[in-house]
Amino acid sequence: MKFDVCLPILGFEDIKQVSLEKIDDVFMKMQSLGNEYISFTMINPFTLREYDFEIPDNAQNLLEIDKNSNLIILNIVLIQTPIEDSIVNFIGPMVFNTDNGKAVQVILNDSPQYSVAEKISTFLNK
Repeated sequence: MKFDVCLPILGFEDIKQVSLEKIDDVFMKMQSLGNEYISFTMINPFTLREYDFEIPDNAQNLLEIDKNSNLIILNIVLIQTPIEDSIVNFIGPMVFNTDNGKAVQVILNDSPQYSVAEKISTFLNK
């Protein structure tokens, strides 16, 4: 699936288009379509924890979200060895609207329950 990035990804402002490719039931790869050397491993956060946030109005407008929109929520993960030491960024989720191919990164500034760097092992065996 290809997506137009409607708001800059923090630190990667030049990325305008990405593709998503499924790795397995938990992980996906987000690849920049403008730079073959930039890709991110993404994780479905709902497989790890309860994860709830409001998508800001400006992001909803850019994504053209309505009550029937099909969305994918993914978080960037920094893979480590062993995999349990991998770090997930929960305060900067990516939201993808699969209906129109638009994506934004949402920054959760007012969500103290989420962190920019949480180990996957924190959520295992719960």
